[in-house]
Amino acid sequence: MGMFSAESLNSFDDLYLMQLRDLHSAESQLIEALPKMAQATTHPELRQAFEDHLVQTQQHKARLEEVFHALGEDPGGHTCEAMKGLIKEGNEVIGADADPGVRDAALIAAAQRVEHYEMAGYGCAATFAERLGRTEDKALLGQTLDEEKEADSLLTRIAEQVVNPDAVRA
Repeated sequence: MGMFSAESLNSFDDLYLMQLRDLHSAESQLIEALPKMAQATTHPELRQAFEDHLVQTQQHKARLEEVFHALGEDPGGHTCEAMKGLIKEGNEVIGADADPGVRDAALIAAAQRVEHYEMAGYGCAATFAERLGRTEDKALLGQTLDEEKEADSLLTRIAEQVVNPDAVRA
């Protein structure tokens, strides 16, 4: 179900909780997808970036679970359909008949779509936490937001300096 289809939104707290559940589902799905993306790459620097981000994503999920624990809530019961679609697009890239260098460029594009989705989600959740006076939540969510921005910047650097030049030559 979509983000707004099954849950009640009778309060700002409900909205905050819904956002957190969406992010938890997104991170859980990404934990399954990143190893496949890493395996599909040919550039060692890109593979390492995906592998490192897997470890970081596991930490992101653990931080969210810390927030859920503080709220006395369960993170389950929600599927992030947006992440499901983004991962499906990434899987299409992996399965495509493509030059390896061009595939790597396409994987970066797919990964950056994921990062931008996560940055939007964590930005909203951190802002909501602040509005609700949940300063510890805001700090945890803000830390993850910063890491997502760093991951996006790293992908941009790898694309511009390594992968895209090779893909153009393919």
